[in-house]
Formats: sequence, C-alpha cells, structure tokens
Amino acid sequence: MKKIVFILAAVMFFSGSHAQDSTLLNMLNDSMRAHTGKSYVSSTFKATHVINMQTVESTAAGALSFVIQHRFGKLNSGSYNLFGLDNATLRLGLDYGITDRLNVGVGRSSYLKTFDGFVKYKLLRQTEGMQMPVTVSLLGTITNYTQNIPGKNYLTTNLRTAYSAQMLIARKFSRILSLQVTPTYLHYNLVPTVNDKNDMFALGMGGRVKITNRMSINAEYDWLPSNQMVSTPVHNSFSLGWDIETGGHVFQLVFTNSQSMLETQYLTQTDGTWGKGDIYFGFNISRNFNLKKHGKGQK
Repeated sequence: MKKIVFILAAVMFFSGSHAQDSTLLNMLNDSMRAHTGKSYVSSTFKATHVINMQTVESTAAGALSFVIQHRFGKLNSGSYNLFGLDNATLRLGLDYGITDRLNVGVGRSSYLKTFDGFVKYKLLRQTEGMQMPVTVSLLGTITNYTQNIPGKNYLTTNLRTAYSAQMLIARKFSRILSLQVTPTYLHYNLVPTVNDKNDMFALGMGGRVKITNRMSINAEYDWLPSNQMVSTPVHNSFSLGWDIETGGHVFQLVFTNSQSMLETQYLTQTDGTWGKGDIYFGFNISRNFNLKKHGKGQK
C-alpha cells in the first residue's frame, strides 16, 4: 500500500512540475513573440504633401481623398492686382487607397491646363527603435499639358508629356520633428533647346515641426543642378507652410516661389525668387471620404 501511495505521489509531482514548466515555457514564448513584434511609427506627416512635395503618407485602403491646391498671384504684383489675389492657379485632385500602402491619383491643374496622374507605394515603414529607422515610399507621376501656346500648337500629346520618379525617405525623430529627403528623376519628351537635357535629376528636402497638437510649421527646399536646364532661368523652389488639422481634413497655408504644384513643373519651371518678392500665397486642403464599408470586427 505504501508503495502504491509513493508511486501516485511521484506521478502527481512530476506531472505538476511538467505542467508548470510547460506553462512557464508558453509564457516565455509569448513574451518573446511580443518582444519581436513590430510597432510601426504613424503620422510622420499629417498630410500627403509637405507643401508641393508629396510625403510618405498614403490614403487609407478604400478611402478617397479630395485635394485642393490653390496659389494666388505674386505678392509683388502690386495693389492693382491686390498683391496677387486677383490671379490664381488651381489644382484639383482625387487620391484613392487601393491598399494602405498602394495609392493612385489623378488631377487637373489650371497651370498650362495640365492633367496628371500618379502611383505611390509605401515600400518600408519606420518602426519603434532602430529596426527600421525610416519610412520609404516610391512615387511615379505623369503630366500632360494641353494649353495652346502661340507658335507651339503643332506639338503632339506625346511631346507635351513628362514623367517623374521619386524615392520619398522620411523619419519621424520625435513627436515634434519629422524630416524627409526626396531624390528625383525627371524625363521630358521635349525640352526647349538641344542644350537642355531630357533627363534631369533633382533633390528635395522637407520637414515638419509641431507647435501644438493640431498645428505645425512646414518647410521645403528643392534643388535642381544648374547644368541641366540651361536655356531658361530656373530658381530652386523654396516654400513655407502652416498646417492646421481640423478633424476630417488638413488645411495648409502656403508661401512659395513656385506657381505650379506638379513635380515636372515646379522643379524645373520656377522663375521667381523670394528676394524679389516673387512669392505666391495659397493653401492646400485635403478631405477624406471612406468609400469602403468595413465588416464586423474589421478595422
């Protein structure tokens, strides 16, 4: 009888020890899985544009973003034009999120009566810590201007078309500061003279500094090496902005020396300088609409 009791006690002890060890092992595995799980950084920027330059941010899957970009005339145009308020350049755009990482968009600008389209893909996402230190998006655009220009009405659609390819690299350093650098490749099917290059390269830099929970100051500078567009005076684009987040949309007040808002235009067709007062005041507004109905339990 004592042997039987001893055997039963030993079985219960080792079974309990094994169960406890299994529980501890499961807890350790769960802890390791939680530790290795990625926590992605969000809201590097609050809008899809720093000012003219697109950001790494994307429209959410199933959402449609209506974008209005407006620039008045030059401030130095004088009181007769009410310091530029009598003149305006407008772009209307629609951006759609196919997925949270893949966006497409179309737009129409009054500057040279230009139609545009783009595809943006978020290749990498910044994580907490240094596992992935930056967010990287790839952007491809196409533009075609349709305005009749004296002496150039013979130009075909193909000759009026230009393309750009950009790598948007951004990092959110803190809750307050985000920076982005944007190397850019441009191709023009037609350039003004044979001395100008059809293929050009530019480098854009932009940043955002939060001043309140819903406001930030933005800045953007785009550099075009001077040996590429030689027949026409071109100045580097420099812009300042004030972002105001108001629930469903973001409102941006803008000061820039670029009249156009498209990559193939503001990078190579900016003819004004801040020093001479060639400044365009304007604004960007983006409003999101959710077109996709989410099922129960879905986010």
